[in-house]
Amino acid sequence: MTAPLSTLAAPPAVPLAIGPHTVQPPVVLAPMAGITNAPFRTLCREFSGGKGLFVSEMITTRALVERNEKTMQLIHFDATETPRSIQLYGVDPVTVGKAVRMIVDEGLADHIDLNFGCPVPKVTRRGGGSALPYKRPLLRAILREAVSNAGELPVTMKMRKGIDDDHLTYLDAGRIAVEAGVTAIALHGRTAAQHYGGTADWDAIARLKEHVPEIPVLGNGDIWSADDALRMVRETGCDGVVVGRGCLGRPWLFGDLVAAFEGHGEPARPTLREVAGVMRRHAELLGEWIGDEARGVIDFRKHVAWYLKGFSVGSQLRKRLAITSSLAELDELMAGLDLDQPWPDGADGPRGRTSGNNRVVLPDGWLKDPYDCAGIGADAELDTSGG
Repeated sequence: MTAPLSTLAAPPAVPLAIGPHTVQPPVVLAPMAGITNAPFRTLCREFSGGKGLFVSEMITTRALVERNEKTMQLIHFDATETPRSIQLYGVDPVTVGKAVRMIVDEGLADHIDLNFGCPVPKVTRRGGGSALPYKRPLLRAILREAVSNAGELPVTMKMRKGIDDDHLTYLDAGRIAVEAGVTAIALHGRTAAQHYGGTADWDAIARLKEHVPEIPVLGNGDIWSADDALRMVRETGCDGVVVGRGCLGRPWLFGDLVAAFEGHGEPARPTLREVAGVMRRHAELLGEWIGDEARGVIDFRKHVAWYLKGFSVGSQLRKRLAITSSLAELDELMAGLDLDQPWPDGADGPRGRTSGNNRVVLPDGWLKDPYDCAGIGADAELDTSGG
């Protein structure tokens, strides 16, 4: 899996401190619903050599407190994962505080990240995710509850620029986070209305870094290669990068990132045979994690198109690969691929969701007053986690 050296020199080696945890190089796997479960984190961590920080998919605070069965499975960490990182979503300060205290008391994780960036309607219509920072007092209350109940565990947050270009919140949210004792902030350089469309605004990441110099700021958005990550750090002055869609079907990107930040590596350009091997392992890990081979392979289906992007694979074979339900069937179909294909031109670049300019679904009257939080309570909490 080799190719020419990265064209960009590595930035100065400054370790990223997340509370007592040193993340070096400063590379973080973004929480992604239905994606960043234990098997996918295992793959990414293996390629990175154990370096970096790998965050769970979104865990709903209500579901955690109520010990929802699916949620309790989602908070499972492999024995080799350290530090264990959980991302929480919640809109009710009391429920968030209970969830954080539960994590501390039961030793469920070593780091807590709070989700204020999700733009999907089922979250924003309840005032959560990327909608929540608009209500400044509510954001402050949630952050204070989380930090005060976290004890020695570091609390970080991930957010977007705001709801839309007319309702930007990230600078206010950054100051509130610092005052509440948040350890670090990750900013996705898009608004909720942009979803995943257009181009991420890296200038906003630079402005946030200038606005909150007291704590680390991590940049997120449009990191498709190790060169993109190095360029983001150089252009924005951010303290690290958070990688989401860029690693879909490309878990080896974390090996590229480690090598690039350490200044000694070459980006991976695997053959289709090597990619097929990673696909097989991914599907197998999912089956072991779920406890059912068929369900694991079915869950893997969503990843097939991402892994095969750019390779010459007939449409019928692609369709059959996307409806497999056993490892034997997956093996048989992948044996029919032209496995000697080299890494194709154009295989890098955007993957996953690319929609943009969406209407943000909000609670009635949400935008009337950023300081009016009346009517927001525990009944707004989601009762399930993940995707």
